[in-house]
Amino acid sequence: MIELDNVAYSYSGAALFSGLSLQLAPGSFHFLTGPSGSGKTTFLKLCYGALRATEGRVSVFDTDVADMDRDAVAFARRRIGVVHQDCQFLDHLPLAENVALPLTVTGQASVDQVDNLRELLTWVGLTAKADALPPELSGGERQRAALARALILSPDVILADEPTGNVDWEMSQRLLRLLVELNKMGKTVMIATHDLMLIRAAKSLVPARILRIAGGTLQSAGADL
Repeated sequence: MIELDNVAYSYSGAALFSGLSLQLAPGSFHFLTGPSGSGKTTFLKLCYGALRATEGRVSVFDTDVADMDRDAVAFARRRIGVVHQDCQFLDHLPLAENVALPLTVTGQASVDQVDNLRELLTWVGLTAKADALPPELSGGERQRAALARALILSPDVILADEPTGNVDWEMSQRLLRLLVELNKMGKTVMIATHDLMLIRAAKSLVPARILRIAGGTLQSAGADL
């Protein structure tokens, strides 16, 4: 699905990390950990083409990102759902329209997709909030809305950047169960998180690989939880 081969990334000539190699196989589940500032968000951006590696090769669905133009990257992104840490929405649009925005942008809005939207909102427990504006939502509701938006195009890969960083423990567990359920449906999942309790909670739910970025390198913290 996504492969990084000896990848490095630098800001203003200073290397954030180097020598990173990883394969995200179909149906795999990964946790990405590391201290603040170690490069977790940058790593995810490399995986979906928002950034280009300064060294090495990043391949997305068997295509080198370096050979992809903006249109090709945008097309590949339809197969990658990203849950951003900041959960930004258009505050003047109701929740349902915010979740459906990727359909509108890609010209895929249809009657069938409207039905899918209803099912998706039900799945994340937000049917009653479909007409609410983003400022009216709680932190947990915004995170579930962000997950729904990431899934609206039925992607093959889910990349979640600190999806539980601004919610309580009960909501963290609910979001984790949703992501595990997606993985059991065949989706490849990577969660960037500093929450070790969340990783431990996943032990009984899913076999996952734990990766850690530290000291500018990517380390395996264990094949299983």
